[in-house]
Order: sequence, then C-alpha cells, then structure tokens
Amino acid sequence: MSTFDHAGLIQGISESLATFRKTQPDTMRGFTQLAQASMAEGSLSSKHKELIALAIGVTQRCSGCIGFHVRALQKLGATRSELEEMLAVCVYMGGGPALMYTAEALKAWDTLAASNT
Repeated sequence: MSTFDHAGLIQGISESLATFRKTQPDTMRGFTQLAQASMAEGSLSSKHKELIALAIGVTQRCSGCIGFHVRALQKLGATRSELEEMLAVCVYMGGGPALMYTAEALKAWDTLAASNT
C-alpha cells in the first residue's frame, strides 16, 4: 500500500516551487494560465477534465499529480465511485504499473478526504 503522505507531498511541492515561481515568473505564469484554460468548464466539465488529468497522472506514475488532482476532484464534488470507474480504465490502459498507482490514488482519496473533514 502507498506510504505517501499526499497532503505533505502537495505542500512540499508547493513550497519547493515557491522559489522557482520567483526566479521564473514568466514560466510559472504561463503554466498557471495553461492549467486554468485547460481545466475551465467547456464541452467537458471541470470535473471530467480533472478525472482525465488524474488518469494521466496515474498512468504516468506521478505521485504529485495524483495528490493535486485528487484534491481538486474532491473540491469539485467527485465521488469515490467516479474515481474508481476512472481508475478501472487506467488499469485497462496501463496494466500492472497503473494498478500500483491506482492503489496510491485510492489511498490519497481516503487520506485527503479525512483531512478535509
């Protein structure tokens, strides 16, 4: 089972990027604009876009992505059932490695949900 502290991981990434944000403001501003434009409501809802982003994070084996996108999905009102269906597609498309990160995403869901209550 995943031993990641996703809340700590998210905080640590944010803190580590604070200096980079100051030294490379144009890059970070551009990344933020890209993220906001990509995740905005459109033909697909923001929740569906976050599910897609999390699926990519799982299949690309990115623990930070898992933490940030699980947190975003919870804020958008996604359900655990929606998460699990998306994760089933990840396992189908990504095989065994995606299954390992599926366990991590489920653990992140549970621990981040508990810390938000």
